[in-house]
Amino acid sequence: MEHRALGRSGLKVSTMTMGTASFGGGLAAFGDTQLEGAKRQLAMAKEAGVTLVDTSDAYSNGLSEEIVGEALADQRDDWLIATKVRFPMGEGPNDRGLSRHHVIRACEASLRRLRTDHIDLYQLHEWDGQTPVEETLAALQHLVDSGKVRYTGVSNFSGWHLMKTLGAAEREHLVRPVAQQIYYTLESREAENELLPVAADQGLGVLVWSPLAGGLLSGKYTRGADGSVQGPKGSRHLGDWSEPPINTPDRLFATIDVLREIADGRGVSGAQVALAWLLTRSTVTSVIVGARTDEQLADNLAAASLELTADEVSALEQVSRQPLQYPYWHQSMTASDRLGPSDQVLHSHLG
Repeated sequence: MEHRALGRSGLKVSTMTMGTASFGGGLAAFGDTQLEGAKRQLAMAKEAGVTLVDTSDAYSNGLSEEIVGEALADQRDDWLIATKVRFPMGEGPNDRGLSRHHVIRACEASLRRLRTDHIDLYQLHEWDGQTPVEETLAALQHLVDSGKVRYTGVSNFSGWHLMKTLGAAEREHLVRPVAQQIYYTLESREAENELLPVAADQGLGVLVWSPLAGGLLSGKYTRGADGSVQGPKGSRHLGDWSEPPINTPDRLFATIDVLREIADGRGVSGAQVALAWLLTRSTVTSVIVGARTDEQLADNLAAASLELTADEVSALEQVSRQPLQYPYWHQSMTASDRLGPSDQVLHSHLG
């Protein structure tokens, strides 16, 4: 398993991260992995070379953290633990958000559930437009200074949210996030517009959640005669789950066709090809994989050793490419001679 630096920090993380959204069963769409299953899957990930496990206080209302804490109690030093704060953890008006009050209290609760004295990567799970970013950063600074947090990150921020946070951190001399956790797949490449260029420009690590687009890129979904999504009974996108939204079904199914062609030629799953494609992206540090079953996890972990050819990457690139939005189409037409390295994160894939 390759390890990559997490942004400009000195911390190195495995190119695959063990995801735990299924732990505890509170998010039914992801599965229902209890303690013994979690121990087994974490052992599989460790054997494959994974060193980072990612959870959140919001996963199963804290139960995912509790399971991680119990499963890793006697091997804490072998793992880096990442968790998150932002979503509701109670009914009170201060039981959510990124206020100093909630961030510090939530961190201390996470530490208890995780049975540890520190969190290696503490991430803001979502933007909070009602709390001054300086207040949130000051809370994170307090946690770092107290030894409860080693590194900080953000998740699901827009480009301007991210730059506002980084600017405030530097202006106020407060702890600076080293990474962002984002949604980025062959099915949905909007992150190339702003988030990945910011990562390249500002030296941020990138962790990718739901790298198989909620299973859409696993190879098990097909196009029905009426154009609808078809898949095995119980599949996530055949129920009430609507994340990610399918906005361009024609491009999705065209991408799935190319995935299957490459996968069949290699004798691997479509999921492995989709994950391996992400690991070819220069800005991606690690992809977060989890699974309902041990078999799915083993298949996902195998993608770490799958190296795609230049022709395979090009075929996936072309079929999944999204049209340029403004101002990027204008830049491509009129300013291509003055684009910088960070701009090329988007523009260099245009062919």
